[in-house]
Amino acid sequence: MGIAFGLRHPSPTFANGTFEVQTPATSGCSAVADRWLVCSNRVMSKIVPNRRSKGAGALADRRLDTHRGVRFATLVLAAIGLVAPPATDAATTLAGVKTRDSVRCGVSEGILGFSQRDASGRWSGLDVDFCRALSVADPGATDKATLVPLRAAERFPALRLGRIDVLLRNTTWTLSREAGLGVLFAGVLLYDGQGFMVAADSPIESAAQLGTSTVCVEKGTLHGPQLDDWARRRRIGLTQLVLDSAPDAAAAFFDGRCGVLSSDVSTLAAVRATAPHERAFRILTEQVSKQPLGPAVRTGDDNWFTLVRWVLFALVAADEAELTRANVAQLRSSADPVAQRMLNADRELGRLLDIEPEWSLRAVLSVGNYSEIFERNLGRGSPLQLEPGVNRPWNRGGILFAPSLQ
Repeated sequence: MGIAFGLRHPSPTFANGTFEVQTPATSGCSAVADRWLVCSNRVMSKIVPNRRSKGAGALADRRLDTHRGVRFATLVLAAIGLVAPPATDAATTLAGVKTRDSVRCGVSEGILGFSQRDASGRWSGLDVDFCRALSVADPGATDKATLVPLRAAERFPALRLGRIDVLLRNTTWTLSREAGLGVLFAGVLLYDGQGFMVAADSPIESAAQLGTSTVCVEKGTLHGPQLDDWARRRRIGLTQLVLDSAPDAAAAFFDGRCGVLSSDVSTLAAVRATAPHERAFRILTEQVSKQPLGPAVRTGDDNWFTLVRWVLFALVAADEAELTRANVAQLRSSADPVAQRMLNADRELGRLLDIEPEWSLRAVLSVGNYSEIFERNLGRGSPLQLEPGVNRPWNRGGILFAPSLQ
């Protein structure tokens, strides 16, 4: 029995478990992988009105509409086999990396401290450094990282459909993303939180004073839904202005289209550092959520997931042991039992995954240990000037630690 749909109305995007109306489209649904997103979005755009956040009542109405719409769209899309985009064969990821001699990492289109290109085209940032550490784990001792800039709404389809091997792009680890989008997070690269930024001369001193402010947020992120939850609990009638990308949200904020910008605190610091010179801004102390940011891979590829996870752990373990880019090579001749365990673990994982030994040493030699990466991109050595806070090893007052390397 065939099922036909004639859907001709605005097409939204599916991201982070929610649907949002974007631009008009008129073509029909297709079962081809790259049409899954379009088809599912059209079903939802017929059902869920695009409302703005104006008070607790409107928020409740919008969430009820969305809940009903998601349930109906899921049934419709299940009937035509389009509930999730067909993923590429995840088990070939590591083989593909070896064949290409390069790791393709999904990053932002340009967020200072995470992933940004300079005038010469050279990328830098926390996510970029992790990609470089991962790229030298197997291919060799040279930088073979391929950076793929993505908007927030593009990132999960890009990972599922095999355009990238690992998603970085300062992405938050959540249950719905792992359970519903066919991805796995390999660990936490940065503990962050969603906050607010206002002009330095704004009368707003705390989040409790936001009142009926217009708040700019980026489309395709968790910031909008989390802000809704926060405002609803406090019966605050915020209005959200949703922009297509982080640069668009920052530009709208600088232009005065909104009085408040909400994002991860690290992103707010990046925006502040790139603000027009004659303007000054303040980041409020309150945070409305916890944001564990980390690398994500496709499900179904244990070897690739293991390698990504343990490259991250190797950077943290080196930090715990005070092994830096300058001295990590001493591990080769050290008689210290901890150093020997690290080398043994390195050789064992290399043997099991068929990668060259000393992958962990190459990672640290390439970009340094975790604290070196943080300080260079987000901390005292960067324009952001952020304190690491909990992003320190456990033996120096933070909450980062690597499982035992044995």
